[in-house]
Amino acid sequence: MNFSKTWILLSIIVATISCNKKEPVSTQWFKGNLHTHSYWSDGDEFPEVIMDWYKAHGYQFVALSDHNILARGEKWIVVPEDSIYQNAFRKYLDNYGADWVNHRQTSGGIQVKLKTLDEYRGRYEEKDRFLIIESEEITDRFEGKPLHMNATNIQTKIDPQGGNSVSEVLQNNLNEVIKQREVTGTPMIPHINHPNFGYGVSLDDMMALRGERFFEVYNGHPAVHNQGDTIHISTEKMWDLLNISYLKNNQPLIYGLGTDDSHHYHVKGGKWSNAGRGWIMVQSDSLTAASLIAAMEAGQFYASSGVTLKSLEFDNNKLTVEVAPEAGVTYTISFIGARKGKSEPEQFSMTEGNKADFELTEDILFVRSKITSSKLHNNPIENLLYEMAWTQPVQSDF
Repeated sequence: MNFSKTWILLSIIVATISCNKKEPVSTQWFKGNLHTHSYWSDGDEFPEVIMDWYKAHGYQFVALSDHNILARGEKWIVVPEDSIYQNAFRKYLDNYGADWVNHRQTSGGIQVKLKTLDEYRGRYEEKDRFLIIESEEITDRFEGKPLHMNATNIQTKIDPQGGNSVSEVLQNNLNEVIKQREVTGTPMIPHINHPNFGYGVSLDDMMALRGERFFEVYNGHPAVHNQGDTIHISTEKMWDLLNISYLKNNQPLIYGLGTDDSHHYHVKGGKWSNAGRGWIMVQSDSLTAASLIAAMEAGQFYASSGVTLKSLEFDNNKLTVEVAPEAGVTYTISFIGARKGKSEPEQFSMTEGNKADFELTEDILFVRSKITSSKLHNNPIENLLYEMAWTQPVQSDF
């Protein structure tokens, strides 16, 4: 989100006037989730049903990101014997029909042939209304530590690259995504998933990376420890410390994502990784993978677990945030960042209300905003009980 022109939410027209007097470009905001699992790996639902859910719940784009696999070729799964999954299969069969659902009864149970992305995407995609982005969760390990990285808009599967340390494993996988982007000419982005999952990725590991622009500041899986513990820092503090380090070393800012990491679609609650917990809102001129990625790389998005912003401006070194309020709900708007020459982040200000601003001065390295609602999240994890939103960090022109 390091850009100099006014950035305003909710279908505000952004005029970009070049020397040859091009027409203003109209933009809008798209809601999406970049971390989703299905029966293609360790999710417990068919991809078509998952896409139905997201589309019905107001999302405009979804990245299906199963572990070390793309939804291509032939794959059969056995429907688990639990009545929850047996009933879900019958519902799937009834809704989609026997002509669509390729299944067979075997001695081991009901087997179902999974639909590929090419087979099912035509049922859901609509221009400027809904997009499915092919992705992969590159799933690696080092000395038992889980090291996961999503590759969004990937064109061919990337095998885990391995390495001799946590940072080397991550860098090797990161390099493969960047290499594929360069070779194919197709926009794609890697992002580090849930660094505190199994406490596999430390701050030092993240600081050592080169070319990483995104990571999950909020992940909706109940086992990822977004808040850390008495020994490990939270992902939010990690975010600020990373940006202090990155800017010191002349690296670009790293941006924070909100994701579901959804796996479980039949049982809801704090012990399950359900859909609908976290997402991003991206300001883009069109609903295409290329446009969404370009907007994200420009920082033109925010992460949310429930809060919607009415407007967000960064102009003349002033960051202004306004919430789209709900009746009976209050909001706290905090501005968090770091000062030049300092090694720790700080909270610069906190305002109770629907709107607040913060003006960057010469001594400010970067600032971002966190908005906390008094409204309880309808399906929380950890101790993250209230709906929130996180804007991307910005730097001044000084």
